[in-house]
Amino acid sequence: MLLAAYVGYVGLGAAVLQALERPVELQATQHLLQERWELLANHTCLQPPALQRLVEGIIQAYKSGITLQGNTTSLGRWDYSGSFFFSISAITTIGYGNLSPSTVVGRLFCIVFALFGIPLNLVLLNEIGQLMLLGVQHCAHRMEEVFHWQNKTSLMMKTCALVTGLLLFLLLPPLLFSDKEGWSYEEGFYYSFITLSTIGFGDYVIGMNPDRTYPSWYKNVISLWILFGMAWLALVIKFCINLLE
Repeated sequence: MLLAAYVGYVGLGAAVLQALERPVELQATQHLLQERWELLANHTCLQPPALQRLVEGIIQAYKSGITLQGNTTSLGRWDYSGSFFFSISAITTIGYGNLSPSTVVGRLFCIVFALFGIPLNLVLLNEIGQLMLLGVQHCAHRMEEVFHWQNKTSLMMKTCALVTGLLLFLLLPPLLFSDKEGWSYEEGFYYSFITLSTIGFGDYVIGMNPDRTYPSWYKNVISLWILFGMAWLALVIKFCINLLE
């Protein structure tokens, strides 16, 4: 029964996503093909194989962190702050997919780094989660002593912890992303959940817009937000698991 419910849930999600996203995909494909044929028609000296090689080269360069800006290129994804953020996304298993090592040595190092980093990250997240729970329990105990509430205190503190976590990790960060990245609030909220849940599609990643200048503290603060936000969301997911079980 559990397997049937699982398959049915995934199948329902697939059907809904197909209905929502498939028409947009077809429209984008037709638009891209139309622009390609118009470009070739207006520039007869440009051959289709040459255009294809240029497009593939641009895609490969973008994956390596290089973007075109007029007659120059923009670097910076592999500076220290960018490398630090990549390390965080690796050991937290978010894995955005927008950036990856291109050298053989870099890939081998990434394997070893993640092999020891993922357990270290899980241990740290568990400790942070336990500290959060202890804090909530301590506050609940203090309120019981002061107000002599026996039944309402635990529920009240859990509700406060949930609301505080929602504000700190899901509702307020999109405002920062709107300011620094130019995203809408909905896009920032979507990025927040996709990141903290470690789904990490990679369609939205902070600090990757070559047209914007980011402060030096930005990625470091976001790294801390990811760490504590994942610990909080893990507690929420654990609560949902207990309800389902």
